[in-house]
Amino acid sequence: MSEMRLVVAGAAGRMGRMLVQAIHETPGACLCGALERPGSIALGQDAGLLAGAGKMNVAITDDPLAALVAADGVLDFTSPAATLELAALAAQARIVHVIGTTGLQPADIEKIDAASRHAVIVRSGNMSLGVNLLAGLVRKVAQTLGEDFDIEIVEMHHRMKVDAPSGTALLLGEAAAQGRNIDLASRSDKVRDGHTGARKPGDIGFASLRGGTVVGDHQVIFAGAGERIELAHRAEDRGIFARGAVKAALWGHGRKPGHYAMADVLGLNDI
Repeated sequence: MSEMRLVVAGAAGRMGRMLVQAIHETPGACLCGALERPGSIALGQDAGLLAGAGKMNVAITDDPLAALVAADGVLDFTSPAATLELAALAAQARIVHVIGTTGLQPADIEKIDAASRHAVIVRSGNMSLGVNLLAGLVRKVAQTLGEDFDIEIVEMHHRMKVDAPSGTALLLGEAAAQGRNIDLASRSDKVRDGHTGARKPGDIGFASLRGGTVVGDHQVIFAGAGERIELAHRAEDRGIFARGAVKAALWGHGRKPGHYAMADVLGLNDI
């Protein structure tokens, strides 16, 4: 079987370089394209050399259409606007689109849903095995415990992160909401300041911390009367996200179009 040809979007960025390295290290995958925004100083550079993976003879370009025509899939940890553009192109090309972009709004998700009618889309706020296993456990605990237990999600990331709560925190919040069969959007509490009054029973709370070089810490607290259950995950290496994204692309290759999650890739939906 031939190798899966993959394009990395945002190839000159920190995550993009890790994706290039992960492709280089994964049997069955090869880099066939590398994208950056117009005007980037990385345009024309060899993506492999820039990533520290050795020369790959893949020059970084700002032409996504040309790159995707020759690809089987695209790995995308960019921005919401760039992701929507890539989703439309991936749908046209009928290829796999792995989305790790955070900060997507409901209207963005609707457009991604539309693109998934023609492309295999695997989207997750976190591509790591550990976090997705944690999400499965959170869903099960939330389903088991009643609203006598308050749910709080605490996350911390490096000082440069621009969105809050993190995509991973929202993923965990969605898992908790699914466990309780409630709508996260209408039952979440993301901002507390001043005289807020008592906590609303059944709401899912979020707290976002930023500082230093923290890769990603997430804690889900189930607080009841006289007892607490705390589930946590700490990411120590961004490489776990890159390796998960490549795994997702290989899993999606040859599947029917649809909007999938990492839980599908890892077989965790039965937890």
